[in-house]
Amino acid sequence: MRVKVEICVMQILLLAATEAEIQSIKTNHPAIDVLITGVGAPATIYQLQKKIGQQPYDLVVQAGVAGSFNDQIKLGTVVLVGQDCFADLGTEENGHFLPMGKTAFADEHAYPFENGWLKNPNRFLLNTHLPVTRAITVNKVSDSQLQKQQFIETWNPDIESMEGAALHFVCLQEKLPFIQIRSVSNYVGERDKTKWKLHEAIASLHAELTALLTQFTTL
Repeated sequence: MRVKVEICVMQILLLAATEAEIQSIKTNHPAIDVLITGVGAPATIYQLQKKIGQQPYDLVVQAGVAGSFNDQIKLGTVVLVGQDCFADLGTEENGHFLPMGKTAFADEHAYPFENGWLKNPNRFLLNTHLPVTRAITVNKVSDSQLQKQQFIETWNPDIESMEGAALHFVCLQEKLPFIQIRSVSNYVGERDKTKWKLHEAIASLHAELTALLTQFTTL
């Protein structure tokens, strides 16, 4: 009697804001679905929600570069994000910023938020050699020292991006496992791009992302 053996292959969706951030991954992992969302949280929310509505996935991986608030994190370092938030959504008066969740208009503990944060419950984050960081998502990249100080005082973040919280927001509500992986290309507030390490950051991101995807596709 022949026994039919079914092979279960993990369905992974890899997304990034721009093509350049994951170009080599598309070539080396053709079986993985890739979604280029465009820059910013609104585009990411729309594109991701549309994509997962068309096809089921076992895991969503978001990859990209990030700016760091922490000068102890060397440029080119790859990190995982444990929690993220929409950092500049709120009110500002006389230079004082108040997150939306702390106003009368929203509840900072309403699901999927926990004290204003969107936390990733994936147990993979407990068993990784990569640093697990606290990230914020912003709508503008700026050299404003006031904005930088507001974010530090409000959120005490390690890194910032323009899309991360969108991933967390959608996947938590859809009960869909996800991972956000980032490589630090610059320090927040540094507008002299000659000091950025964008190419190095993307190279190290591709190396770690390749290892991560290989790990999940061979389970």
